[in-house]
Formats: sequence, C-alpha cells, structure tokens
Amino acid sequence: MSKKSIIISGGELDEELTLSVLKEQEERCVIGVDRGVEFLYNHQIMPDYIVGDFDSTREEIRDYYKNETNVPVREYNPVKDASDTEIAIRLAMTLGSRKILILGATGGRIDHLWANVQSLMIPFKAGIEAKILDRQNLISIIGGGETHIRRSEAFGAYFSVFPLGEDIFGFNISGAKYPLKNHTLTPYNSLCVSNQIAGDAKEAVISFPSGQVILMETRDR
Repeated sequence: MSKKSIIISGGELDEELTLSVLKEQEERCVIGVDRGVEFLYNHQIMPDYIVGDFDSTREEIRDYYKNETNVPVREYNPVKDASDTEIAIRLAMTLGSRKILILGATGGRIDHLWANVQSLMIPFKAGIEAKILDRQNLISIIGGGETHIRRSEAFGAYFSVFPLGEDIFGFNISGAKYPLKNHTLTPYNSLCVSNQIAGDAKEAVISFPSGQVILMETRDR
C-alpha cells in the first residue's frame, strides 16, 4: 500500500486544486468520504477505498461503487462515535500511510471543520504527518522543537498558531513581523493570528519545548 493517502472528504472542494493534487501525487491511496465520493465519481477518478454513512451521497452513486466496481466500501450507521473523516484517517493509518492529506475538510459548518482539525491529533500522536488543505489554508499540528517556515516554500503570506487546549510555555517566534520570546501561549487569546515572515528574513522559526499547537498557513483569495 502507498505510504501517502489523500482523503477526499465531504466539505467544499475546489475543483482545480483537488484535480491538481490528485494528478501530481503518484503512488497514493485515494479514500473517498461520503459526499466527497460524488466529486470522484463526477470526474471519473476511481478511489482505492470509500468510507462513510452516505447520508449526503446520492443512492445511485453509492450503489454504483457497491455493485459495479471492486472498490472496498465501508458503510457505517449514521449513529456512530466518530466523524466520517476521522474514520478515513484511521483507515489511512491502518493501511500504513506515513503522510495524509485531507481535502474537502473545510467550508460550511464550523462544527465539522473543528472536528476535522481536532482529528489531526490522531495521526500526530502516532508520528504520522497529516494536513488539511484548501485553496486558502494549509492546517497541521506541530509539536515541541523547531518548525521552520521558509519564504521560498511557504504556502501563503500569513501563518497563525493556536494552542490545542493547554498553555504552551517557553514559546518563541523568530524571523517574523511579530516575534515572541519565552512567551506563555494560552488557548483563549488571538495574539498569534496573522503573522508574517519579516521583510528581510528567509524564514520564520517557531519553537517551544513541549506540547502541541495548530499551525495554519494562509493566504488571501
């Protein structure tokens, strides 16, 4: 099985971006999730697995994959203890993926978005890289140590950092428009929203000794 999984979830999908990611990524496992399966069906892209409760997928599409293809379909009762995207993440991990990229995890309801962001902790704890991608955002979780955001490789002009439910002590940002040194980062303020790499710097460096934070790299439309 491929060491990289691409999850096509049921939120908003930018057609150009999604098709370009699927085209560029070779030797990957594609997991269709609920309404994201319709995108794959409409663009004649065969997934490797399909998961979900299919409460928002047209019946004829679900039946097509069940009856006309050899794609494994894992259907769940809508009354379940995990979101469809979380189930897909756990499947990708079970298949041995070391990198997971999730599209269609944003847009629409904020509760769904937040559930998807929190689900990134599941692969993070297992040492697996997982990211949420849409046209304007690249979201991941980073742990203690140093994270370098290089200007030449940055997703967008801005980056924001949010603690994931706990205080982060000894938090530092260098090479940025708004630097920090030995700061205590708390979950209830917006201090680290919309920072930028400093004008003369090649990179910004985020460092802290322990804990986890959400890193959002963003850009305007």
